[in-house]
Amino acid sequence: MRMAIDFRSLTVSRHARVGIVGDPATAAEVWLILHGYGMLAQGILHWFRGAQRADRVLIAPEALSRFYTELSDSKRAVGASWTTREDLANELEDQFAYLERAVAEMVPDAVPLHVHGFSQGVSVGARWCVRTTRRVARLVCWAGAMPEDVTADDLKRVLVHEPLHLVVGDRDTRVPPARVEADASRLGAAGLDVKVHRFDGGHRVDEAVLEEFAGPGERP
Repeated sequence: MRMAIDFRSLTVSRHARVGIVGDPATAAEVWLILHGYGMLAQGILHWFRGAQRADRVLIAPEALSRFYTELSDSKRAVGASWTTREDLANELEDQFAYLERAVAEMVPDAVPLHVHGFSQGVSVGARWCVRTTRRVARLVCWAGAMPEDVTADDLKRVLVHEPLHLVVGDRDTRVPPARVEADASRLGAAGLDVKVHRFDGGHRVDEAVLEEFAGPGERP
């Protein structure tokens, strides 16, 4: 016999963890970095260590849903996920509110903000960029698929002076290059300026491509 279950939604307060490298109060530029599925803030910041500059701050909000990832019988690591398909509408609202508060509290209004999403963080970053009123200087999507609810017109309103940057490894088996190229073709056909960066590698942040985005400057 199937039970009739009535689901009710409650709004609750909880703690969120944000990893920061540098001092936002003295930054000339801030990168908002959104990790992939099963990662934590420290993991994605370690991958972006090549972007450190004396006048740049790296900020990595950590997704709110943590879980154990099995490594072996004797050792378990912890990862986090931004959303699942379960109760997705509410999860997206919570995610947006979380990022809005993190940016409002940690990024001065006058400081240029660059958004980098990796894997699952691509959909997180793209959705936030097209909804926020905060000006975004650049959106870089690493090894991830663009969500279909984010349109070329949405992105054109946000990316005024920069193309949309899509980065993918030639040997990425989780998000194949063909998937990213299809996103580029779809968005480009709708009039969005899109630049695809390919590298020889798998599902990761490539150091050489990262160096291109990071540019010159004094390292801390």
